[in-house]
Amino acid sequence: MFSTPQQLIAANKAYVDAMLLLTKTALASAERIAALNLNAAHSIVEESIANALALSEAKDLQGFMALQATQAKPIVEQVLSYNRSLYEISGQTKEEVAKLLDTQFAEFQRQVSSLMESAARNAPPGSEVAFAAVKSALEAASSALDNMKKVVKQANDLTETNIARASSATVNAV
Repeated sequence: MFSTPQQLIAANKAYVDAMLLLTKTALASAERIAALNLNAAHSIVEESIANALALSEAKDLQGFMALQATQAKPIVEQVLSYNRSLYEISGQTKEEVAKLLDTQFAEFQRQVSSLMESAARNAPPGSEVAFAAVKSALEAASSALDNMKKVVKQANDLTETNIARASSATVNAV
């Protein structure tokens, strides 16, 4: 795969760069989730205090129940908003990681193809069939990976649609 030390050094540098990018992506995602959680906790504390004060001022049971009913919908909406935000962050992170992995896999395929071509040029006569079989297997694996990515994307799109519908139904039910 590597015929010179410079190629090995370049490959190692590319690997380190890819791992740094992956680490930065994961940390950025963790930071966004931590901020989301802190904002949610802050909001919950503030609203809980306001709701408790409002409920303590209720004059009778009927007033208490009416206040409690009006407080339920905003809480459900906040929970759904939190879940949408969390899903969005995880979806964006998944896309960034998938792009990085696709790039790395494409580079790996390029290197293997280059290695196979080099080996085929230096191979003894009659080995063309073996190299053609390996090349065919690599192409089939690449095609299978592409098909799998398409299926995963379709499932992801379906999940997003179902989450949106469930969120809407939940808000409408409250």
